[in-house]
This record gives sequence, structure tokens and C-alpha cells, in this order.
Amino acid sequence: MVCECQWGLSCLFLGGFIILAAGVFSFFPFVLGVLKYDWYVALCYLWLTLGVTMFGLGFLYELFCCAPKQRFGNEKRGLASAREATAGEDDIASAPTPYIMITA
Repeated sequence: MVCECQWGLSCLFLGGFIILAAGVFSFFPFVLGVLKYDWYVALCYLWLTLGVTMFGLGFLYELFCCAPKQRFGNEKRGLASAREATAGEDDIASAPTPYIMITA
């Protein structure tokens, strides 16, 4: 899969940002008492609903792992695997050759 879009995380972060922005814009009519127009309050509720919906869908998307296995889908987490060094004389591992700095 070429496009590895993170729909769940994107919806979570964008939904959270929209919720915060709706809270800032709702501060004026509900706390300060200015901009108490019906259309303005309806837009505040609309943006809050959009943010909560996006946040909730992103949360559910991440919770139920709806994302297909992507680039690291075959990776086995928690299992350590290492190659044993067998190069050397009589199958005894030898130390790597030390680096010698060349002076100019």
C-alpha cells in the first residue's frame, strides 16, 4: 500500500482541534454574552458536533484496529532475534577488525 494514511489519528487530532476551536468561539456568546445571534450559536453547536463526531470516529477506528496491516504488518513485536556469528577459525567468533585512523 503506497498511501499509508493514518485515518484514526488524523480524525482524533483534527476532531480535538475543532472541539477546542468551537470552545473558543462559544466562549463569547455563552460566557461574555456578546454575539448572541441565533445563527452564531447554531454554528458553534455545529462545529462542536463535527469535532465530537470526528474525534469519536477516530477513537473507534483506532480502538477496533480498522486500519489494514501496512508496512510493518509482519513485524513480531516483543520477540528478540539475533544472528549468531559463526565466521572465524574453528567456528569461534572473532572480534571485528579495529579501525586504524590514518594521519594526514
